[in-house]
Amino acid sequence: MTEKARRPFASKHSQSNPDQIDPVVRESLERNTEKGELACAVAFRLADELQKPPAAIGEAADLLAIRLVKCQLGLFGYTPEKKIVKAASAVDPGLEEAIRRGLENGRLPCRTAWDLAQAFKMPRMGVSAVCEALGIKIKPCQLGAF
Repeated sequence: MTEKARRPFASKHSQSNPDQIDPVVRESLERNTEKGELACAVAFRLADELQKPPAAIGEAADLLAIRLVKCQLGLFGYTPEKKIVKAASAVDPGLEEAIRRGLENGRLPCRTAWDLAQAFKMPRMGVSAVCEALGIKIKPCQLGAF
């Protein structure tokens, strides 16, 4: 395991303290965590149920040393490959244009990728596959994982 992999996730949140986590959020995270991991879809379900922004759930998970896994865009949290998204073999010109319009600092925000998937009536991983084909990185993550 590399030093980076061993580093606590909480180090991203230098101003935060695990003792400050909302007790309801803490309990929900602990109840829904399996083997120290929380799937992206579960994190979003909790955010919706608790009426919290996804970033708040992600930060609380980091502070509790809970690893976020199974990104809904296929970008992280899958073993043994880590990332499961593959480059699309063909790119819809309309989707490519929409992706390029959505770029911020040369990257496509996760939230925009989700919105494009909905607008183009396709799976979220379909958008990330097109981004892979175009050499476009998706960042930032709504949960703060990347």
